[in-house]
Amino acid sequence: MGMPSVPSALPLDQILQGDCREILARLPERSVDLIFADPPYNLQLQRTLLRPNATEVDAVDDAWDRFDDFAAYDQFTREWLSAARRVLKDTGTLWVIGSYHNIYRVGSILQDLGFWILNDVIWIKSNPMPNFRGVRFTNAHETLLWCKKSKDQKRYTFNYHALKAMNDGKQMRSDWHIPLCTGSERLTVDGEKLHATQKPEALLYRVILASSKPNDVILDPFFGTGTSGAVAKKLGRHFIGIEREEKYIAAAQARLAAISAPLSADPEMLGHFETKRSAPRIAFAALLEQGWLQPGQVLYFNRERDKAVTLLADGSVRTPSGERGSIHQIGALMAQKPTCNGWEHWYFEDESGQLRAIDALRERLRKACAGTMA
Repeated sequence: MGMPSVPSALPLDQILQGDCREILARLPERSVDLIFADPPYNLQLQRTLLRPNATEVDAVDDAWDRFDDFAAYDQFTREWLSAARRVLKDTGTLWVIGSYHNIYRVGSILQDLGFWILNDVIWIKSNPMPNFRGVRFTNAHETLLWCKKSKDQKRYTFNYHALKAMNDGKQMRSDWHIPLCTGSERLTVDGEKLHATQKPEALLYRVILASSKPNDVILDPFFGTGTSGAVAKKLGRHFIGIEREEKYIAAAQARLAAISAPLSADPEMLGHFETKRSAPRIAFAALLEQGWLQPGQVLYFNRERDKAVTLLADGSVRTPSGERGSIHQIGALMAQKPTCNGWEHWYFEDESGQLRAIDALRERLRKACAGTMA
């Protein structure tokens, strides 16, 4: 299956300088697939932090993390989240990361704006900064909120099987043990950290692999030194970065220029596997249109030949006692359950008299539609 197209008006694979609230307002509505946001945490530092030996801790004291009060921070948060929601596709999702200083305020505003939280993921730092004063627990984690655009949103990308494979065949949990960004990955100037809160690529790798497809557009309204863009490029996704500080933009551009595009555009190589949930929807009646099933043919529920229905020309089925409905409705009636996925329970008799699942015909039609007829 070919890669989806992206709107030509988007500034793909570019870093835009300025306030994200203003720049987001100029981007097309419903145009990006995924948003990852690492906003200011509003750490509210009151004084210099010192180690027990009286040396100063390299803490976050940049101007971009300072707000007059909680009301000012809340207004800023509401404005950028509203602008982000406007450009997010109705099938898209948003990730936002924070600490205890801000994540609860951000979460409340997310819900007020109509976002629906899918998960809160805990990034557990295997090498956290110690609490030097010894008056609190060591802050060893940060929280990521993963949200869909609205409660009623039905479709969004979640590469469940890729994440399960990453986790040695076990379902990926919401507690992620990943070290801080250190060593050669940490960007420095004259031996000092360039950005106080540079995130590790391993964290963004998991976020982007989990919730986007190859060629998707990933927007980061607080681009910093470009970690999200670097990982997006490695995984065959497009990025749009928004950043105010020139020094961060210069570093991000150099970082991105040094990254080669993937060797192949094969979706599976880049972590996207088509599943029954993500595959294009097939109407049951399409099997009759193809001539693979016939009006008047008998279908059997769970291979039980005493639970049979007659297939009608419009794709509905009828029981011997006259009840009529879809394969899902009559399946629920047969199973005496509130709902039923009929694709998984109905069988037809092939030319040799063997019972075969109708779901096999659906997969055959999907392959035909994709141009790879089985």
